[in-house]
Order: sequence, then C-alpha cells, then structure tokens
Amino acid sequence: MTEALKRILEVLKLAEKLKYELRHSWLSNGRQESVAEHSWRVALMAVLLEPYLEHRIDTAKLLKMITIHDLVEAEASDIPAFDTMDNQQAQMEKHQRELRAIENIRNTLGDELGIDIQELWLEFEAKSSYEARVANALDKLEAQLQHNEANIDTWLEIEYKMAFMLGKHTDFDKALIAFRELVEQEAESKIQQAGISVHDYQQML
Repeated sequence: MTEALKRILEVLKLAEKLKYELRHSWLSNGRQESVAEHSWRVALMAVLLEPYLEHRIDTAKLLKMITIHDLVEAEASDIPAFDTMDNQQAQMEKHQRELRAIENIRNTLGDELGIDIQELWLEFEAKSSYEARVANALDKLEAQLQHNEANIDTWLEIEYKMAFMLGKHTDFDKALIAFRELVEQEAESKIQQAGISVHDYQQML
C-alpha cells in the first residue's frame, strides 16, 4: 500500500500546478482565474444542480469526472476554446498533448486506479454517457458565468459571440437549458450595458 500511496502523492504534487495555471478568465475583483478555481466551481454547480436534472445520475461518477478532467492541464497547460475553435490542426495538437498527459498520469498511478482515472477522462472527452454530457455542459456554463462576473474589458471580441453558443452543450436536459438561459441573459445584459449591440453577435450564429 505504501508504494501506491507514494504514487498518489506524486499525482497530488502535479495537481498543485493547477493552482497557478491561469485561464483566460478574470474574477470580479480583477484577478486572473486559476484552473483549480474553475474546476472547484464546476463541482459545486454539479452538487447544486443535480436535484433538478431530468434523469437520475451517478453523482460520484460526475464529481470524479469534473475533478480529474482538467488535471491534464497541469502538464499540457490550459488552452482557451477560442484558440482552437476554428482550427482543426490546433484542436488535434491540443488533444494529443492532453492524451499524453492522461497517459502519464495513468502510468504514475499504475494498476486499477490509473486505468479508472484515464477511462473517466476519456469518457468525459467523448461525452459518451449522461454524466459526461452533464459534466461537459457545466464546464462550459461555469466559464461563461465567470466571464459574466468579470469586467467586460477583459472580454475578447469573439467572446461576445461565444456567450450565445452554449445551447449545443445543454440541449439534452431541461434544467441545463433553463440554467443556460439565465447565464445567457446575464451575458446579454452585460453586453448591452457596455453599449454593444447584442443583435450583431447573435446574427453570427
């Protein structure tokens, strides 16, 4: 058991990097957000929204997926969605880097635990289960929620359009659709308050 615990300790030390790996998101107090902070609130969203989901869900599995999903970024770093959105080559390179990272984590942990962690990560990526689709939706919703809370001066122009592109991630569950609409309403209000035409960006979809 001691050797297994040493391997777990090694992965926990890797995970510490997520506390200072920064995302392209800013907090309401003007500080840049870390990956660890994003992952924490996605997990909190899962706990709070779980009673309202349309179908029964394996909550433990959902929380495990959310907790480990961004772990690869401790090695592969965080790459904003807008950097790969219309670039297949960049998408492939990002995926390959993350695949290598999760393989390294699997090998570090070894045995059953390493395989279980890798399989959960792959399931999330493939969105091949209800839990994985919920985890993916919450991941995207939290990112937009954080943008809504940040100063709009931190938004890139592409993010005005991206604020209204969440439907494809939530359209399988009524509760997630309703929550997405609340988040989008906040984004729309924020954009309008900045004197920017929301209609122009909605027309791009």
